[in-house]
Amino acid sequence: MDAEAGSGQAETKREREREREPDPSNLRSSTQEEDDKQLMGSQAANNTSGAGGRSGRCLCLCPLVAAAVVMGVGLLFLVLGLTVFKARRPTTSVDSVSLSHLDASLDLASLRVNLNVTLDIGLAVGNPNRVGFRYSRSTAFLRYRGNNVGEVPVPDGKIGARETRPLNLTLTLMADRLLSNSALYSDITSGTLPFQTHIRIAGRVRMLFKIHVVTYTTCDLQIELADRALSQQKCRYKTKL
Repeated sequence: MDAEAGSGQAETKREREREREPDPSNLRSSTQEEDDKQLMGSQAANNTSGAGGRSGRCLCLCPLVAAAVVMGVGLLFLVLGLTVFKARRPTTSVDSVSLSHLDASLDLASLRVNLNVTLDIGLAVGNPNRVGFRYSRSTAFLRYRGNNVGEVPVPDGKIGARETRPLNLTLTLMADRLLSNSALYSDITSGTLPFQTHIRIAGRVRMLFKIHVVTYTTCDLQIELADRALSQQKCRYKTKL
């Protein structure tokens, strides 16, 4: 009986020890759970690092893209400014100069000259640009041997793109301005009076930016007193941007 009791105690002890030992299946499941957690953590870290890398690359690329866009727009404006929208010089030409009135006489007794001259001038102002040309108010002058002896205002206006606008001016001589010129007596006795017309037109052309333009027209004329007509005329033109 003692032997049976001892064997029973030993078997009970072994059962207790087996209960205390961990189940291998439980060990495997817990190990797998830990592996899964580590794998998920590494994936999350990889995702975080990838998102950070992409955002960093975006931050690096944004200034480059903006700079490329600015350079492209600037290059486009430069090409347009040098080709399509290149500023061209407006032209001024004299279509006609006619003597509408002439009254010249010499009073030898009083050594006095009576002279009245009126000139009709037909101008044509052309705008070769693709945008309008706006010019401001100016003045046309009649000159005698370098001195202004007559003037007429030129009103302001605008000429459309690739258009030509006629301007008709009438210049009248101011005889009182000739009294101090000693060459007048000799010119009248010779029968020929030299005159000069000078017209300045200033304006601006707005392309990609405003461009100021000034045109000059100068015509040398000779009036034959006997024929009461113009004997010759020669015009010169100049434009400044």
